Amino acid sequence: MSRVEVDFGLCESNGVCMGIIPEVFELDAEDQLHVLTDEVTTHNEKQMRESVRQCPRQAITIVE
Repeated sequence: MSRVEVDFGLCESNGVCMGIIPEVFELDAEDQLHVLTDEVTTHNEKQMRESVRQCPRQAITIVE
């Protein structure tokens, strides 16, 4: 099963990923990113891969 990982050392909490798939990524009141679920499924794979592609800091990866 694949899962998504965020390198929080690189992440700037831009929220691009949250705009693509808010069911997975969320920014809190302090602009800290949270991963709500890390599982890549057939239902969310396209959006997960798009969030990896569009992350301005390349902080998101999918681990097989």
